[in-house]
Amino acid sequence: MAEQGPNWERETLEKLAFATLKEQRRTRFWGIFFRLLTFGYLGVLLAMLYNWGTDHERIARGKHTALVEIQGQIESKGEANADDITAALQSAFKDRNTQGVILRINSPGGSPVQAGIIYDEIRRLRGLHPNVPMYAVVEDICASGGYYIAAAADKIYVDKASLIGSIGVRLDTWGFTGLIDKVGVERRSFAAGDNKDFLDPFKPLDPKQAEHARAMLGEIHNQFIDVVKKGRGTRLKESPDLFSGLIWTGEKSVDLGLSDGYGSVDYVAREVIKAEDVIDFTRKENLAERFAKRFGAAAARATFEAMSGRAALR
Repeated sequence: MAEQGPNWERETLEKLAFATLKEQRRTRFWGIFFRLLTFGYLGVLLAMLYNWGTDHERIARGKHTALVEIQGQIESKGEANADDITAALQSAFKDRNTQGVILRINSPGGSPVQAGIIYDEIRRLRGLHPNVPMYAVVEDICASGGYYIAAAADKIYVDKASLIGSIGVRLDTWGFTGLIDKVGVERRSFAAGDNKDFLDPFKPLDPKQAEHARAMLGEIHNQFIDVVKKGRGTRLKESPDLFSGLIWTGEKSVDLGLSDGYGSVDYVAREVIKAEDVIDFTRKENLAERFAKRFGAAAARATFEAMSGRAALR
């Protein structure tokens, strides 16, 4: 046994004291961390409860015009997606105090599938609630898929300077064969099936595949035309350019029968539906949803790491 110095007891006590202090600091750090984490989630929960309460209070206010918005590109992962819009429409039509529904559109179009789902749901809801009229009100633009949806409304109101139409379908692709030759890159691709490399941008355009693509677009275009004719009926004026993909001003769209007149949301609610109290049923991200989307993954990861670290210290 090695001989101990005269101050070994003091040194041992100092080491124990420093170790205890270090452990206390570590414990205090994790305690503060988990308190902040708890407060953060409580704040999110309170925000969710606040938003839910607000919606219920709005719906219970009395007779009103229900508003649902379609803003921006229509796509499954965007704000203007079929799931959110159809859910908002269902709530608007089912509310017993709704005197009429306004679909406010400001969209250049987007997915024909998403637009078709919304259109079909509007037709279904109008059949279930025949006494609740529905009107589309266009702001800056209602083109392509946006107009596809608007065609389901009883009437379409625009501003003179709105942009309306673009009744057509497009498919964009690229051709990189020349670029590959210039940079000296060799591409190797293997496929089973003569057309599995359909419209491959790194291969010369196959005439048969190009024709097939045009045929598909033609089918979707005809579906679009049928929807517009069914929705607008005899109001449409004969014009060779009507379904050519051209876009018109709101003023010209009234002349062509693509829209019915001029009016804003307030005008239609007050003068047409006769219920000027407008309640917005649009589904929008609340604070909790934004927090979950932006910080949820990071918070979960930090929590896991913190818990793992804490367990390791025990």
